[in-house]
Amino acid sequence: MARTALAREQLFALRETIARLEGKPLPALAAAESQALAEEEKSGKADATPRLPFGISLLDEALEGGLPLDGITEIRSGLLRDAGASSGLVLALASRLQHREGGSGQFLPVLWIADRISMIEAGMPYAIGLRDFGLRQDHFLHAAPRRLEEALWLAEVAIESGAFCATILEVCGNPAHFGLAESRRLSLRAKAAGRPLFLLRQAGEEEASSASFRLFVRPAPAGLRPLPDGSRLGGSIAGPAFRLTLEKSRNPAPLSLILEWNSHDRQFVLVDRAEHAFPSDEQPAHPGAQPSAPAHRSGRPQTMGALLAFERAS
Repeated sequence: MARTALAREQLFALRETIARLEGKPLPALAAAESQALAEEEKSGKADATPRLPFGISLLDEALEGGLPLDGITEIRSGLLRDAGASSGLVLALASRLQHREGGSGQFLPVLWIADRISMIEAGMPYAIGLRDFGLRQDHFLHAAPRRLEEALWLAEVAIESGAFCATILEVCGNPAHFGLAESRRLSLRAKAAGRPLFLLRQAGEEEASSASFRLFVRPAPAGLRPLPDGSRLGGSIAGPAFRLTLEKSRNPAPLSLILEWNSHDRQFVLVDRAEHAFPSDEQPAHPGAQPSAPAHRSGRPQTMGALLAFERAS
């Protein structure tokens, strides 16, 4: 498998050089890569891809069994204020993977690589918070390179070494030096080493990449803590909740759902949207108050489809 991936990397590097000389756009290389992988699967040469399931049948079916453990999975947040939700989902996935591999006697650490901008804006992982998500603090490493190029190099080396059960690469926005070519190179490294890479994109837009799946994450209000008899404990707070949208997959339509993380059992729970609504006697203090428009720049864009204006007929 490793020789096949390295040979494919050399082939794509040669194609990229030829495309640059001929002035062809680089997105054509992604199509060539997808075609090569499809031909390999059709000929029966591709091995079964190891997966990390969510444990939610609806989501696992859309993910073709789960997240690939020999490729890239992108987790994206739309705003920096949602960095806690996207980071929490990545930590939950890493905890689930680490616990699963630890059960087989191979307890490997997790490596979190953060570029300088994302670390300044979104902060650093908190040791007590790692424990609350089910991770072991003594098996978690954090690296903060000064430049994005150094972060990419470190991610390649970490994946190729096979010393980590999961590598997390955190970037802010859509940096110019991290495009399709760099993403493809990381994907091939992960394929050759058989190790996953979670690309955590904080406050970024959708863009072409070699990620097998892309998940868009927003925070969701926590529900009430469930009791053994199935009821809910009033006035309590359950585990972290995430509004998850599967943006990139072979599914023709995006899938949206709310998941709750149980750090004790290291499992995701599918929750009903009605459970996240405030009870009638527990309404928020400011249910619909909106901040005033900024004075020196344009305001936040309105949600599409909320209002529709027509011209008067007479």
